[in-house]
Amino acid sequence: MNYRQLTEEEISRLLSRGCVAENWNSVTVGEEFDPSAIYNTRFYGKVTLGRLTGKISIEEGIEKECGIYNCSISSCEIGDNVYLADIKDLSNYRIEHDVAVCNVGSLITTGESTFGNGTKIEILNEAGGRELPLFDRLSSQIAYMTVLYRHDKVFIERMLSIIRSYCETKRSGYGLIESGARIKDTPVIRNVLIGGYSNIFGAGLLEEGTVRSCREAPVLIGTGVVARKFVILSGSVVDEGALLEKCFVGQGVRAGRQLSAENSAFFANSEAFHSEACSLFAGPYSVTHHKSTLLIASLVSFFNAGSGTNQSNHMYKLGPVHQGILERGSKTGSFSYLLLPCHLGAYSVVMGKHYVNFDSSDFPFSYITEEKGRTELTPAMNLFTVGTRRDIEKWPARDRRKDPDKLDLIHFDLFNPYIAGRIKNAIGILNELSGKTEKSQNYVTHKGLSIQRLLLKATRKYYEMALKIYIGQELVERIGDMDSLASVTDLRHRLASGEDAGNGDWLDISGMFTPAEKIKELVDYVKTGQAVTVDEIHQCLLSIFNNYKRYAWTWCADLIKNQTGSLPENLPVETLILIIEDWKANAVKLNNMIARDAEKEFDQTSRTGFGIDGGIDVRDRDFNAVRGDYESNRFVIGLQKDSKVIGEKAGRLISVLEKVKQKTPEAKD
Repeated sequence: MNYRQLTEEEISRLLSRGCVAENWNSVTVGEEFDPSAIYNTRFYGKVTLGRLTGKISIEEGIEKECGIYNCSISSCEIGDNVYLADIKDLSNYRIEHDVAVCNVGSLITTGESTFGNGTKIEILNEAGGRELPLFDRLSSQIAYMTVLYRHDKVFIERMLSIIRSYCETKRSGYGLIESGARIKDTPVIRNVLIGGYSNIFGAGLLEEGTVRSCREAPVLIGTGVVARKFVILSGSVVDEGALLEKCFVGQGVRAGRQLSAENSAFFANSEAFHSEACSLFAGPYSVTHHKSTLLIASLVSFFNAGSGTNQSNHMYKLGPVHQGILERGSKTGSFSYLLLPCHLGAYSVVMGKHYVNFDSSDFPFSYITEEKGRTELTPAMNLFTVGTRRDIEKWPARDRRKDPDKLDLIHFDLFNPYIAGRIKNAIGILNELSGKTEKSQNYVTHKGLSIQRLLLKATRKYYEMALKIYIGQELVERIGDMDSLASVTDLRHRLASGEDAGNGDWLDISGMFTPAEKIKELVDYVKTGQAVTVDEIHQCLLSIFNNYKRYAWTWCADLIKNQTGSLPENLPVETLILIIEDWKANAVKLNNMIARDAEKEFDQTSRTGFGIDGGIDVRDRDFNAVRGDYESNRFVIGLQKDSKVIGEKAGRLISVLEKVKQKTPEAKD
């Protein structure tokens, strides 16, 4: 846009409307400028003004005439069709079109700033050593590698240099309010970049930060929020008195209700209310809802913290130097306590208070309980609970991210090479412990955990069941469309992996499953200087993410080879049919076990407290009116349907395989 100086007539009209300027020659305007839209405003330094016409929506149901009213403006660039009202100090900001700001005390940029980008937070270890620089393109995967790969000095130095270079691109002496933003009733906003379509209503203080918002996924920062040195990404809601100091809030996050957090990061779709968080690495879908909960110095993801969950990261020697790893899908029961360091396996539940440092990473789906001061492990028992199944179903359904540019890369598969690998390890450990444990022993110990001897063989069978389900569902998915399966040759072509990547260890990189070798390649890519920008690292991670299914089948194919002696493409059709039958039987069995767990929610004990003013009949009718009955429960019906689908799919596929085999007889030895 071309700007011009004010005419004498325009200056006169502005003066008549209570406006003054330090120097009217420093105020420039667009060609269609109308001075009647400005009232009682002071101008200092160089100020540019756009077209001020039409009406603008302040919030739902409230419209105002565009214009500038009762403001003090210093060194600002102001776009078209804005509404600025009752701002005591607006300094050093670029304001794009269609922006509304009203009843704000101070909206200023004080010298050059990177607006929270580059702020280092002491995450996971309070004593330092794992500092994470915040920036508005940070993903849970980049954060994971930056925080946890400190053993590779060259990689870390290079990674930090790339991030630092990106953060420097944000440095400016001017703040920015992008188009569509709405700001009202906020006393102080200092050195904050405010993204498009942001809604800041009633915040207490925002200082040194970036709000990255967009039309598809606006950010809301609400009443009483105090945030210093922060980055908040699209689609997030920070509200109701949240206190944030040196924090990252990822896409689709909900935080508020007096949450107090410092040196912490909350990634996609996490929820944090009431609680206290310090040096917390909250990966995707981490949830804390309770006032008495303290989460400190831990790495979590898909995590649910029970009321009163507490952790201790120091032993009164060298200070708060210890850290905890609570793997994907973990939960802590009410008033549970963990003495860090500890490592909790995936999809495990902690109950009670634990004063030993344990490592249950080799035992996913376990219960960790306190028995007479002893930390007991019950392997595999969380595999067939209602809670685990509900979690797996609800996570993808609760993805609140509407931004087309999704930063965190998230896989939701319950069974995958990472979990299956852990299960495989667990089977081996249970076999070893069983083989060397005398029958006179009631317990065996493993990495700070006590396991009942009688559980060693029983729980191993549950893990074996899970492996059969995993192998079968991967095989069925790999075969794909049954109707188009034409021959044994076609079948073998479909089952061939053709991939070198995928064998060996797998990792869960804060939401993304990946072969360890692919991450090593990425690390080398960064170390050798081939990656020079944050976006290039994102693209590498995205490529790994998008090829997950191919890599996963390579790993599964190798597992099948270890169990059968042949890769799946070389197996006789009869063996493939047996794998499918095993999948059907065990998947249905698992559903039935989960259904029995659900049935407990409808037994007589669960009815206690219902029908308060009546007898048994009233109790039962009251329970059914509130909870419904087992047979009509939506979750139970879903399990039944799933079992039916599995049975039908397995039967149909077996029939197709038998027909294909008859058409193309296999060679016999």
